[in-house]
Amino acid sequence: MLSGITTLITSKIHQQIIKQFDECWVPDVEKGLNYSGKLGHLKKHKLNLKYLGVLSRFKYLKLDIKYNLLVVLSGPEPQRTLLENKLLKELQNYDGTILFVRGVLNKKNKITLPTNFKVVNYLLSSELEREINQSELVLARSGYSTIMDLAVLGKKAFFIPTPGQYEQEYLAKILSKNLIAPFEIQQNFTVNNLKKSIKFTGFSTSKSVVNLDFFNLFKGK
Repeated sequence: MLSGITTLITSKIHQQIIKQFDECWVPDVEKGLNYSGKLGHLKKHKLNLKYLGVLSRFKYLKLDIKYNLLVVLSGPEPQRTLLENKLLKELQNYDGTILFVRGVLNKKNKITLPTNFKVVNYLLSSELEREINQSELVLARSGYSTIMDLAVLGKKAFFIPTPGQYEQEYLAKILSKNLIAPFEIQQNFTVNNLKKSIKFTGFSTSKSVVNLDFFNLFKGK
């Protein structure tokens, strides 16, 4: 866990807690190119780590591209709204088709936008799976579950880390360093930043080797 200046302390505390368990399951690959970096790969430790590979609820679907850009908003307020307002302004002159998923449950939607710009408040999991598969580029926060979803689907992405969330900032930086996906901090983002994605490879389609239905066994009654 990255927590700014207290990272060393919180990491030691978490390791002490993890030591109490027989295994610690890590949703990433153990060797080679990975997506969690030092968050899931410690140089020195006495933990019994078991790497599960990339985990995602989604599956790759061979579908025709419907949208040039899919925007998926998520995360805590007020940052979700701040990013939404910035993107609605910056993407007004985007040259391409856009699906903009706001990530809110409010059914009222009074946003007026150009004809190439479709806005929905939220999508069910199966709907989001389909729309991601049908999108050329995905703009989203660099949360780890989002990264794993896009890895399984083999998509190109552009990330805007949530301000103050150090894990997201770190993950965005290592993905950029590995030429998988570019990123920009929220306050500096402009529509021209999206052109950077041309020079990045995007995610190679990864296979989720663990059936997530298994975890239903741990649900309470």
